[in-house]
Amino acid sequence: MKPKNIPGVPQQIKGSFHDTESKFEINKTEEAELNFEVLKERFFNINQWKRYCPESSTDFKLCDASGNTVHRLPQIGDYIKIDIPGPGEKAGKSFDWVQIVIIDVDVKNRVMIQCRPSLCPQKENSRKIAHFYSNLATSTFIISREKNYLQVGIYGRNECPNLKSGLVDGFRNVMIAIGGMLGFSKIQWKCLAAGMVNINKFN
Repeated sequence: MKPKNIPGVPQQIKGSFHDTESKFEINKTEEAELNFEVLKERFFNINQWKRYCPESSTDFKLCDASGNTVHRLPQIGDYIKIDIPGPGEKAGKSFDWVQIVIIDVDVKNRVMIQCRPSLCPQKENSRKIAHFYSNLATSTFIISREKNYLQVGIYGRNECPNLKSGLVDGFRNVMIAIGGMLGFSKIQWKCLAAGMVNINKFN
């Protein structure tokens, strides 16, 4: 299976990838715009993402340039602190970190946030990527509205294990990366996408 060609999503070069999508059917066209506004509120409220996948223990927090949790709309340059089950990254103070590199709201009925594994903003002078994937990887989150449905898409590209974080973290990163290649991470993303796009739930 080849990765989908999605505008704004980087080309797949090496490592694993995934295309995860969930749709919500809309019976009345006039309700589409209102429902899309609800979806945008959910999408930009990163601190509440865990709510849409209660089966998962993974949590997400939007952080500023210093790594402090903030309660506002995300901005380019912000970080997302990810708390996944099991031992965390030593380089990331027990968390995995990504940085928001693109926010695109210019296309009608489509919003995109793209993230890349990053340094831990809470550690000064750190040179190690604090994530189980290397900084070649990207995660692109896209919400869109069509005539009769809403969609949440999450697209992972170039997902290679981060081997430059020391022996212990390196082993941990390889194990998580293997799990991702076997589809375990896609289950997590599918849960999030399906929960977020279902406007009738979690109100």
